[in-house]
Amino acid sequence: MTHSRRPHRLRHPLLALLLLITAAGTGCSAAGPGTASMSTAGCGPVTATIGSTDVDPLRPAPAPVLPATVTSSDGRTVTVTDISRILPVNLYGSIAEIVFSLGLGDNVIGRDTSTTFPAAAHLPVVTPAGHDLSAEAILDLNPSVVLADDSIGPPEVLRQLRAAGIPVVLVKAEQTLDAVPGHIRAIAAALGVPAAGAQLVARVEGEIAAARRSAPDGRSPRIAFLYLRGTAGVYLIGGRGAGSDAMIEAIGGVDAGSAAGLTKFRPLTSEGLINAAPDVILVMTEGLTSVGGVDGLVKLPGVAQTPAGTARRIVDMDDGALLSFGARSGRAVQALARAVYSCGDQS
Repeated sequence: MTHSRRPHRLRHPLLALLLLITAAGTGCSAAGPGTASMSTAGCGPVTATIGSTDVDPLRPAPAPVLPATVTSSDGRTVTVTDISRILPVNLYGSIAEIVFSLGLGDNVIGRDTSTTFPAAAHLPVVTPAGHDLSAEAILDLNPSVVLADDSIGPPEVLRQLRAAGIPVVLVKAEQTLDAVPGHIRAIAAALGVPAAGAQLVARVEGEIAAARRSAPDGRSPRIAFLYLRGTAGVYLIGGRGAGSDAMIEAIGGVDAGSAAGLTKFRPLTSEGLINAAPDVILVMTEGLTSVGGVDGLVKLPGVAQTPAGTARRIVDMDDGALLSFGARSGRAVQALARAVYSCGDQS
């Protein structure tokens, strides 16, 4: 889990905002497992970390069975005959994350702005204007297959690529934990490696299940996700369908925005936040930095009047991990669970 996007091209219109900020570290390191029985009250700020920020590819790399004929999410039948030059692009970086995790990273020739994990950092960017695809940049790379979803465009670029004879396979753009296995299977099928897809699905589902089991019984803290971009004066709270609600509920928490009747992302107000009464405030790391860290956050209207603000119970997480909903989702849920149910340093 950015800039202005065309609303009709996004399932979560304001989620595009979340991906402009660059991953960076701040706050305290999360305590290790074993302290989950401690009360979340008074624990202070904690950073949720997933350990290595890179992908964990399947080994050995799978051998594709081609040609592979699949149905793109837009209803088109697409046949892929060559995966030697794969271009995976979308708003969230999740498609590239899945391709690399399948063990096919060596075949990837370019990336979108949101694909920031180390294994892909050396690749040329084909979204020079934020998240709009450059047809010229893509054609210069001569991809043998393009994997995308309708979160990215513009549509005329995808039509131009198809007109040039490049197979373009679209997957559904739903960004939820439940959608991750389907995305993996669809991408693996298009690349002729369905068995590897099944293996990766099993791994990711196992990680998510383990993270859900790690939540202490009888503990359901109210957690509010805030999108903060202080330099632009943008302050939002997440609700039902924002994506953050899925992460919060996966660790046994109650999404405070959803409980207050909010949907997607809404402007943050003092009254709304006080009514949401979160025990924990969850933010992206760079967003927290943009408001001056925890000290700056608690000065925002309403924050100090919440249980989370009073206890300085702020959890921040890497921008490229929290809402990406890719192959690292299980690890992200595990990291969030550790941070919420463990105590970090007081500050």
